Amino acid sequence: MPINISDRLPAAKVLDEENIFFLRQKKAMRQDVRPLEILIMNLMPDRVTTETQLLRLVGNTPIQTEITLIHPKTHTCKHTEKDHLITFYKHFDDVKNRKFDGLIITGAPVENMEFEEVDYWNELKEVMDWSKKNVTSTMHICWAAQAGLYHHFGIKKHKLNEKMFGVFEHKKPDFPYKLLRGFDDTYFVPHSRYTEVRRSDISKVKNLEIISESKESGVYIVKTKWGKQIFVTGHSEYDPTTLKNEYDRDIKKGLKVSVPRNYYPNDDPTKKPIVKWRSHAHLLFANWMNYYVYQQTAFDLDN
Repeated sequence: MPINISDRLPAAKVLDEENIFFLRQKKAMRQDVRPLEILIMNLMPDRVTTETQLLRLVGNTPIQTEITLIHPKTHTCKHTEKDHLITFYKHFDDVKNRKFDGLIITGAPVENMEFEEVDYWNELKEVMDWSKKNVTSTMHICWAAQAGLYHHFGIKKHKLNEKMFGVFEHKKPDFPYKLLRGFDDTYFVPHSRYTEVRRSDISKVKNLEIISESKESGVYIVKTKWGKQIFVTGHSEYDPTTLKNEYDRDIKKGLKVSVPRNYYPNDDPTKKPIVKWRSHAHLLFANWMNYYVYQQTAFDLDN
């Protein structure tokens, strides 16, 4: 069963063209089933691109899902049309009296700032605290993973000498974690960040498990013992050209940035990028929704 989204959401047209099946709202209203309630807190500047990337993955599962989009009230978004935000997004105040099966908190390009300097930090903390009692499982992506580990467990982020930028090889651990079910022994993940969390800090917290990491890019996936909180430091949801767009943007700005590693053939930016992470991305989100949301949540969220 598919996700249930508005026909007018820009992502609907893209998903339709890609044969990602979604349920139109009028048809969903006639079905006598309870869809999963997934809340997405979108912190990325280009809300439309990010929501499409996430809905592509959430929508490629056999679970009917109702999507609610929110963005910070305490931040003015300059890269997404105001009408789009008014039509399709809510604020946390609009949903904080509800319960949700799952929550996704996206990354944000604010990692060089201290957490407390981010204008919506207090609002984000409120959401993360609320999620512990009102959400079955929360997936934190990239900067949100660092923010969640810092807020919930006091784990600090550390600045890197240079941007972690490219597509990096990861090895599947021997332990059969449900979140990694179906993964190949070696899989690839895009990373794009100036900071990191360290294994040495995470290993001191008894309630946390590192379940995926890379020799090159470091810690990738951390979870609490029962999977109520998932922290993903990479960007498995990225489109084929997202890293290219970031690289071209930074070069145009005159920034000193290296070519994203293991992304272009022979690391040559004049060539077409090679996509090596798509199947991993779909498995990651499908496993999260199945094992940590669908199989854990209550039929009646209010009880």
